[in-house]
Amino acid sequence: MTNNQLFDGITLFVQVVKSGGFGAAAQVMGHSNSYVSKEIVKLENRLGVRLLNRTTRSISLTPEGKSYYQECLQLISDAEQAVAHITQSTVAPKGTLKISCPVWFGKHYLKDVFSAYLTRYPDVVIDLDMSDKAIDVIGDGYDLVIRASAKLDESSLICKRIYSSRICTVASPEYIIKYGRPIHPAELSSHHCFCYSNLKKSNVWDYMDKAGNQTSVDVHQRVRSNNTEMSLVLVRNGDGIIRLPEFYIEQQIKTGELTLLFEDYVFPTVDVYALYPTRKHLASKVRCFLDLIDEMVVNNRYSKVE
Repeated sequence: MTNNQLFDGITLFVQVVKSGGFGAAAQVMGHSNSYVSKEIVKLENRLGVRLLNRTTRSISLTPEGKSYYQECLQLISDAEQAVAHITQSTVAPKGTLKISCPVWFGKHYLKDVFSAYLTRYPDVVIDLDMSDKAIDVIGDGYDLVIRASAKLDESSLICKRIYSSRICTVASPEYIIKYGRPIHPAELSSHHCFCYSNLKKSNVWDYMDKAGNQTSVDVHQRVRSNNTEMSLVLVRNGDGIIRLPEFYIEQQIKTGELTLLFEDYVFPTVDVYALYPTRKHLASKVRCFLDLIDEMVVNNRYSKVE
């Protein structure tokens, strides 16, 4: 049989503890002191335990009260999230969705997501920053940030992995003809390497062979740039060697325009994440964009690189 009084008094009890007394809780909740006191007594009688120690000046939780208080906090949080989920799921997205994503990944892997989002949700304006620079998601007011990283820094942000790619070292056939093909990563110290300046140690490339032996190479930086697209133009022209996620170059590898180097080594992976401030009370404009990423990217129904 269902206990119809199961949740009676819980919100009042939690407010009394948070406020530090009956009077303060009564003011917050819009009740009289006597009403709050009576409701807490009813709750204690129903549970058969004393939750609060009272004096004329203060209250304190009993051991049983401490345990019950933590459970009540969780119940209230779960109830609030349930209400928020139902509310958001019935509200059409609107307002401005502020997003930052890497230029290449946005152009080649999220373009259909953006197009579908604009078609489905005409009341949303997209404020789009296409860059790889470091972003203060909360401080800069972003709803969602897309970033690629081999290892995410510790943070309070919610992260959702949306794509994984191996990291490749490549050169054009023209470069190999002109300068020779490096067989061991250590040889990169005497080759023309294109390095990504947004990395902390852009000139240090790490490799591991299939026996687990690690090699860290201080490569010769011929070009150091924060723009991968420009670097790739030069690499495809035969001007150097570059190391980057395969999603940038998978078509060029397939067509032979670029050649994979060090294929007998283990290819590390990089993950692409959607980062956002909180899972609680997630706005429908953000949730719907994440749903489209699931539908069109995570489930492999994204547009292939052209």
